[in-house]
This record gives sequence, C-alpha cells and structure tokens, in this order.
Amino acid sequence: TLGTQTDYRDGEAQTDPYSPEYVVPSGSVPELLTLATLTWGRGLPAGLVEVEMIERAREKRAWEATLPAMDNASHIAKRRKMMEDMERKEWAFREQEIEKLQEVRLEVLKKLLQRREENQNELDAKRLDDHWQNHQKAKEEKIKKIQHDCALMIRKLIAKRKNVMGKLERRDIIKEYTDFASQTYAPLSRIGYFPDNHSERYVVKNFYLNTFAGLCELEASLPDSVTQVKIKAPKPKYTTTKTGFIKRSARLEVELAQVHQALLEKKSKVKEPKRPLRFLEKAEKPVPQLPTPVLEKPSIEEEETELAVICLQKLLRGRAIQNMMFEGKEKRLELIRELHTTTLTLQEDGQLLLKAEEQMTLAQEHQHDLQMHELSSVENHLAREEGRVLANMLDFLSKELVRLQEERKIHAFVMLAERQRRMREAEESGRRQVEERRRQEEDEIFKQAREGDCTIDSYLEDIILSSMENTAEEQAREEIQRMAVEINDIAYEMESRRTRLQSEEIVAELVYSFLIPEAEKMAMREKVRQSQRKHIFAAHRIIHRGTE
Repeated sequence: TLGTQTDYRDGEAQTDPYSPEYVVPSGSVPELLTLATLTWGRGLPAGLVEVEMIERAREKRAWEATLPAMDNASHIAKRRKMMEDMERKEWAFREQEIEKLQEVRLEVLKKLLQRREENQNELDAKRLDDHWQNHQKAKEEKIKKIQHDCALMIRKLIAKRKNVMGKLERRDIIKEYTDFASQTYAPLSRIGYFPDNHSERYVVKNFYLNTFAGLCELEASLPDSVTQVKIKAPKPKYTTTKTGFIKRSARLEVELAQVHQALLEKKSKVKEPKRPLRFLEKAEKPVPQLPTPVLEKPSIEEEETELAVICLQKLLRGRAIQNMMFEGKEKRLELIRELHTTTLTLQEDGQLLLKAEEQMTLAQEHQHDLQMHELSSVENHLAREEGRVLANMLDFLSKELVRLQEERKIHAFVMLAERQRRMREAEESGRRQVEERRRQEEDEIFKQAREGDCTIDSYLEDIILSSMENTAEEQAREEIQRMAVEINDIAYEMESRRTRLQSEEIVAELVYSFLIPEAEKMAMREKVRQSQRKHIFAAHRIIHRGTE
C-alpha cells in the first residue's frame, strides 16, 4: 500500500511484477479485467497469440452488442441464425487451431522418428562393422592356418623327396657341424635326448664362493675402500647472492623450517592439569531480566473501525493508481497502437524467416539423406566386389593347393613306378646274363663234343697253362703282400718323423682335394635353386595378377 522508489527496474529483478489490488464499481466491466487470467510467465509479456486472443475477444463483445433483442419471433430467429453462424466460425477457428497443433506435433514426431531412425542406422552400421571385423579376423586366421599347413606339408614332401629310393646314407659330419639347426647343436627329445637331465653339470662351482676359506681369501684380497665406507660431509649451500641478497629458495626453506618447528612444538606441548582452588571464589549472579511489556487489549469496536479505515485507504489508493493508469493509457494510446503494429509486422517477418530456415533445413536434410543413401549403396557395391574377389582368390588358392597335392602324389607314384621298373630291368638283365652264360657253356660243350680229334697234347697244354696261371697268381700275391708290408713300414717311419707343419700340409691337401669341390658343388646347386625360385616366383606373380 506504500509507494517505493529504487535504483533498479522491474525487469532487472528476479521476481514477478507487482499486481495492485483493484475495486470494480457496480455497473462497469473494464476491458482490463478480461486479461486477469494472464499472469507473468503464462501469457505475459503478451505475444502474437495473446494479441490475437484479445482481438477475438473484442470482436466477440462487439458481436454480442449487435445481437437483436428477444422481444418478437423475427428477432429470435435472426438471433438464432447469428449465433449459429458465430458458432460455425468458432468451430472452424477451433479446427484450424487443432490442425496447427496437430501439424506441430506431427513435425515433432517426424523429427523424433528421424532421430530414432538415424540412431538405429548408426547402431546397425556399427553392428555390421563389428560383424565384418570378426569375419575378417576369422578369415585371416583360416588363411594363416592354411598357409602354415601348406608350408608344413611342403617341408614334409621335400624331406620325403630327398630320399625317395629309400637308400641308406652315411653320416656327413662336416655338414652337421656347419648347419646350426642339426642334431649336433639342437638335439630333439623324440630321439632320446633330454636337455633338462643332468642340469647340475652346468652349475658354476667356484672355490671362492662355495667354501669358507675361499670367502676369507677373497675378503682379504679386497681393498679397504670396499669394506670401509667413507662418508663425506655435504658442503653447505650458499643462501646469498653475490650482491648480498637472500635467495628465494633460502627464504622458503627458512619459512618451512619455522612452520615445521611450530608444528613439532604444538604436537609435543602437554596440557597443564587444572590446579585446585586455593581460595573460595565468588559466583556472580546473573543480571535479572527486564519485565515483558504488556499491551492493553483494544476494544472490538476500535479494531473494526481501524480495519475499516485501512480498507478505505487501500481502496482509495488503488482507485487513484487505476485512474492514473487509465489516464496514462489514454494519453499514449497512439504509441501503444504503433507498438502493436510494429510487433505484428516483426513477428510476421520472423515467422517468414523461420519458415524459410525450416525449408532450407528440410532441403539440407533431404540432400544429406540422398548422400548417405548413395554412400551406403557405394559401400554395398564395394563390399560385394570385395567378397567376390576374395571368394575367387580363396577358390583359386584352394584349387592350387589341391593341384599341388595331386602333383606331389603323382610325382611320388611316378618315382615308385620308376623304381619298380629299374628293379625289374635289373632282374631281367640278370636272368638274361645267366641264360647267355648257360648258352655259351652249352655251345662250348657241343663244340668240344664235335671235336673228336682232340689229342693228349692239347690236354697237357691246357694243364700246363692253368698251372702257370696259378703259380703266377700266387707269386703276384706274395709280391704284393711283401710290398704292402714294406710300404706300411715306410709310412709308419715317416709318420713318426713327421712334424706338425707337414701334418697341416697333408690336411690342407685333403681339404683342398675333397671338401672345397664339395662346397663348390653345394654353392652351385644353391645358385641353380635360387634362379629356379625366381622363375617360379615370377610365374606365380603373373598368375595371381591375372586372377586379381
């Protein structure tokens, strides 16, 4: 009920605007009371919708004022017709509002559905990507396993191919010692060698570490600097500069030391026990409280009179403020109308801009959807082509593996057939030689049987020739044995007189005559194998390039 003046406006305060009380005189219905349902935050400050509502209320009041009186039948029929037209207009306006509300809700629902569809598409794309990644990992693991098995089978076939005929080979000691992957350097446990057995042989046993006497001797041999530690006192840090000022770090250290000392003193401080009273002390009495003032209760008539006067003051002040508001409104009516028109035009322009922005946004969203659709279609085509290429490549690899296996099998069968053919040829040649020898013997017997005129001279001649051959063979054997004994004696005598340099010369000649040619042969074979491998690799690369 009192007027106040502040340094701030109502718009700068975080409170609702003040609504004064009012009194409506009998017989008058002010237009301002029709807006009593509007409050701050719910219709106030007024916008385009509230202004349209006020205009409709004014039109309706003007229409109600033009309704004819109900004094005769014609006026009643006219009034009914006007009310029906007005009702149809109101229903049409209500339907328009419902349609607008439905359109707004439909737009919101479309946006929500679109957002949900985008989220679902992102989730599906993520799941497909994860699924594809899992398939890729499984495919890579299968390919690695196939390659590993292929390499293993090729190594086995190469190892079998080295000795297809099953011949026994002598141990090549030089080759084993030159190859660090041989059984000499890395024996296998399946052959019967277990490297974990007898591991105590490799434990280092030292006299100085395992015995007390060795430890004492080792300790006596150590210098004094090892057993007797010398600690040097640290030099004090310079806390002042050349010009005589104290450094900041020194000041901080001093402050920290003071704080630390204060904390230690506070912790080590012991509370002194309360001493007993030596003399009686006087207990002061509290100051007595003042008596509570008591108001005299006014009479009921005085209270009613005071309340009536207060109510009258409120009414007068409210009426005066209302009259001032009406006078100010009448004075600035043209300004209010101008503001209404400007707000309406600005709101219409804002709606047009909003519609244009909405159309632009919809067009951009449509274009983005088209781009996403095209991108998804391109990705689908790429994935299809990748799957087809991978399928063709895997098919080619599997067929190549089957072909290689069949080729190895056929080669093994050919080698076995060749071996059997050679064995049969050897048997057949042996039988043929036996038959030819038998035929020659029979021919000789038949020839000798036909020669009936053989004499004793020829017989004796044959005996003498055979005896001469036997004696010559015996003499040759004796001479060879005698010469071998003499050569052995000479070799033993030379070996006993031989020096280390002569031994090394002999070994070098043996190595030069036996090992170096063999190493050259192995190097030549390796070069031939490398050249063949280049040609094979080029052929495989051409084949794979054609398949890709």
